[in-house]
Amino acid sequence: MQPPVKAALLGASGYTGADLLRLGVRHPGLKFEALTANTHAGKPMASVYPHLAHAGLPDLVANEDVDFSGIDVVFCGLPHGTGQQLIADIVESNPSIRVIDMGADFRFRKPDVFTSAYGAKHVAPHLQDVTAYGLTEHNREVIAKARIIACPGCYPTAALLALLPLAKTGAISTQDLIIDAKSGVSGAGRSPKQNTLMAEAGESVSPYAVGVHRHAPEIEQELSLASGEDVIVNFTPHLIPMSRGELVTAHVKLGNATNADDLRGVLRQAYADEPFVRVAEKGELPATGHVRGSNFCVISVFDDRIAGRAIVIAAIDNLVKGSAGQAIQNFNVAFGFPEATAIEALPLFP
Repeated sequence: MQPPVKAALLGASGYTGADLLRLGVRHPGLKFEALTANTHAGKPMASVYPHLAHAGLPDLVANEDVDFSGIDVVFCGLPHGTGQQLIADIVESNPSIRVIDMGADFRFRKPDVFTSAYGAKHVAPHLQDVTAYGLTEHNREVIAKARIIACPGCYPTAALLALLPLAKTGAISTQDLIIDAKSGVSGAGRSPKQNTLMAEAGESVSPYAVGVHRHAPEIEQELSLASGEDVIVNFTPHLIPMSRGELVTAHVKLGNATNADDLRGVLRQAYADEPFVRVAEKGELPATGHVRGSNFCVISVFDDRIAGRAIVIAAIDNLVKGSAGQAIQNFNVAFGFPEATAIEALPLFP
């Protein structure tokens, strides 16, 4: 049996970092040697996340205190813009190390798109040549060999799983794509924010970043690549008063497909052998409660009342399939483990 892959996790005190640990400690081929959280450096992990008290994890340290020379893989859960230089330094100083980034820093194939979306210059554009976009089901071959794997955002994960096969085959038009998306408050991160306080988010649904959300260019990037056309989407996210979960409803024009049954057939063919994507039966409504705590995605398709249109719905857990679970799925692909290792658990219900 091969020795475990030695891992460091940067940003272990965030929600995605905590979920990566919850899942990753059960992986027989993965061992966490270093966990960083600059604001909590010196603390045991249990003091930040008591639910991980039994996991036998190392204490938290600052980023600069990690010796990366003995590390095989770095998982990065740092906020956008904060990990670029650090990742560049790690990769360039350690020729064999690989990085799986759950943040936004390397998701864009063109660094100037990152600058436009996030308002900051990309400090390591040369690393895009060794980076793979980490939507596992659609990029395995590149992921398997990449030095850096950039996991998609949670909204793009759900939207792209639902739409990429349809755009690639021409089953839908890439014009007039309307994506209505809803996510639990964990998608906003753990730092205190007024709009995610219980008194303000509870019993209230609210849109945010209307017309300017940073995940829209990411969705457009991948749909354009799949279809060979320049794609612009109408994307509106909403905050839902629940801790985790994500539902994306896409309103689409039909292309060479004639109805929802045709679209369902395309999706079933695309995902027939996929362990984590399930195309629902006709009439079945996806719900976030059907995937909670799991790495699964459920997709369903319905005919619209408007002729020539259809509605495609996808549900994921934003912290698992939309982040930490997908990171471990990509780790399994990159390091030759069975793809479902450590992320095969069924959803929690109720």
